[in-house]
Amino acid sequence: MTTLPDFRLETHFAKWEFNARYHLTASDAESITLSELLAMAEPEDRADFENMWLGYTETWGAPDLRAEIAGTFAGRNADDILCFAGASEGIFAANTVLLEKDDHAIVVTPNYQSHETMPLAICDATGVPLDPADNWSLDIDRVRDAIRPNTRLVTINFPHNPTGAILPLDRYRALIELCRKHGIWILHDEIFHGLGPSGATHLPFVADEYERGLSLGVMSKSYGLPGLRIGWIACQDHEVLARMERLKHYLSICNSGPSERLARIALTVRDQLLARNCAIVDENLPKWEAFFARYPDLFEFTRPDGSCMGYPRYLGADGVEAFARSLVEDSGVLVLPSTIYRSDLGATPDDRFRIGFGRTGLDDGLAALEAHIKRNRQ
Repeated sequence: MTTLPDFRLETHFAKWEFNARYHLTASDAESITLSELLAMAEPEDRADFENMWLGYTETWGAPDLRAEIAGTFAGRNADDILCFAGASEGIFAANTVLLEKDDHAIVVTPNYQSHETMPLAICDATGVPLDPADNWSLDIDRVRDAIRPNTRLVTINFPHNPTGAILPLDRYRALIELCRKHGIWILHDEIFHGLGPSGATHLPFVADEYERGLSLGVMSKSYGLPGLRIGWIACQDHEVLARMERLKHYLSICNSGPSERLARIALTVRDQLLARNCAIVDENLPKWEAFFARYPDLFEFTRPDGSCMGYPRYLGADGVEAFARSLVEDSGVLVLPSTIYRSDLGATPDDRFRIGFGRTGLDDGLAALEAHIKRNRQ
């Protein structure tokens, strides 16, 4: 494996996430406190957490946690689940186990950077761009044209980061059939599943739909609990899961025991957490839409299908990179310019920026953003 490049998004966040006054680009839903989560727990689950033994946990993840995760799927059981210390460890493990140097991978662009840099560090890769003129959808014919005899993996992400797009079901099923025909694995980053505005229609989990599908999930995004650092991959192929479990011996070894207890509690009340977080999206999204409507000369915005993110277009003459830099440096308002999402596999839009609307307290940030625009116009 080659040396991994600088992770642009995380480097940017390392500088600004906890220093900017207004975080308007968060990709996670509003978090809750430990006491709030424990108040939702059944008495026996709360007691299990408070009296737990602080030793090593099982590398696969606690059996009762894996069973609870499996319950979020249509047809999986605990044996189909491998837990990780967050989603990033799962991305690393899946690419490392599935790909070898003579293989070829296909990834959608723009993308969360590790979905591109991980396969590129191992083998050759091709990017297939999502089309902003088609609601950021995926052209299955372009995927078909990108397939080679040695193509081993296709990586997708819906709801998509950063656009919030959800692939139409017929295209999703066409992609699965295409990969089934060629024996290609699909890694589907599904960490925003269940989160979005009212009426959002989420895709079925790929681990339920496809024998070579890997469903990547995490407590961080839809559930709003990134501090737990609990993620997972679901897959019907137990041999592949076992290979990833053995790789995990070189990584985290096992997850945090307290985090596993808390993640299980959260999943027992997952419907309550998702309803709360989707309600925040429903409250915030119209505020963003009204803001963009006031400045049609500066922005174009399309309502996303799901998640708590959008990817508006910036029309200002200064360019999105200068706009985002001035915004955070002069007014303490953090957004992510599209340069963060540039790809080594082909052109990606360079006039966009990522916004978030899954957290409370949006009004103050929007007011600061609007004040920044008015000052610069004067």
